[in-house]
Amino acid sequence: MAETDTQADTQPRFALRTQYIKDLSLENPHAPASLIAAGQQAPKVELNIDLAAQKIQDNLFELLMRINVRAMGERTLFLVDLTYAGLFATANIPDEQLEPVLMVDGAFILFPFARRVVADITRDGGFPPLQLEPVDFYRFYQEKVAQAQVAAG
Repeated sequence: MAETDTQADTQPRFALRTQYIKDLSLENPHAPASLIAAGQQAPKVELNIDLAAQKIQDNLFELLMRINVRAMGERTLFLVDLTYAGLFATANIPDEQLEPVLMVDGAFILFPFARRVVADITRDGGFPPLQLEPVDFYRFYQEKVAQAQVAAG
């Protein structure tokens, strides 16, 4: 039994402790005209997602997922700014693997909840709920690393 306990203490662990909305806003700058026009044609949607992580204390990290959405018709229909966060506890994860675990696995865990918040707030703003497409956070992370390497020269 002691051998099993020792093995369990060395296994890598990554767990979501809590998740929360850190910041949220919806701008509906041309209401009510934008609500009348919203059903007439599909808007052009601009989406930007950014991730940032910070150490809160030993083995506890906050992952921030910033989602910015701009929907355009003839003019801006709505703007959504969401910062959705999660606190993740880690154990026995090597330092060189910590960033990809947070930025890929952590983002994968948080995204469905952030996606629901965006759908709910756009619906509550008078528009059809905006359903964000799934994101390949592994590819997203690889692209960010490549950009950082190019910028570093």
